[in-house]
Amino acid sequence: MYHPYIKRFLDFILSLIGVTLLSPIILVLIVVLVFVNKGKPFFLQSRPGKNGKLFKIIKFKTMSDLKPEDEGNIHNVSRITKAGSFIRKYSLDELLQLINVLKGDMSLIGPRPLLIEYLPLYNETQRKRHDVRPGITGWAQVKGRNAISWNQKFEYDVWYVENLSFILDIKILLLTFKKVLIKEGVNIDQNMTMPAWKGND
Repeated sequence: MYHPYIKRFLDFILSLIGVTLLSPIILVLIVVLVFVNKGKPFFLQSRPGKNGKLFKIIKFKTMSDLKPEDEGNIHNVSRITKAGSFIRKYSLDELLQLINVLKGDMSLIGPRPLLIEYLPLYNETQRKRHDVRPGITGWAQVKGRNAISWNQKFEYDVWYVENLSFILDIKILLLTFKKVLIKEGVNIDQNMTMPAWKGND
């Protein structure tokens, strides 16, 4: 009964409360990033959601625009701005995804929505990560964020889908707060991003 009706109801109520309480922080970040990013505080990108349906994910813009020399390496960490470094350090770039949760594109808890180009690369088991709405945080994130391999991430994502429950979501939510506060399991010092996934061997 928890999935999908109660989960969706809780997502809506909690994200509405979150947007309301965090609105002062969100407004400050918008103002700062308008200046830092020359009038472009937001990053919007199409991502696959439940059943692979595409939606526009909303995040704060933490990287400078692509230059010709960056085309082959969109994950170049030198593109992260100073303001973006601070925002990523405390996971503030994810706050706007509460709007995606309100719209029904995402859930608070679930596998992270990845790039469209990964869709044809998943094997049958890995595709199960799209059986539920993607989340702002998830089992893979509390197990290591960007400090674990792609294969491990997908294993955790599928395990979550197969074991989804209210108790598990509460556990992930509490572990997320812990990891953000102590900055555990993420390469903060270099502001590293995960390299692009090339598919299964």
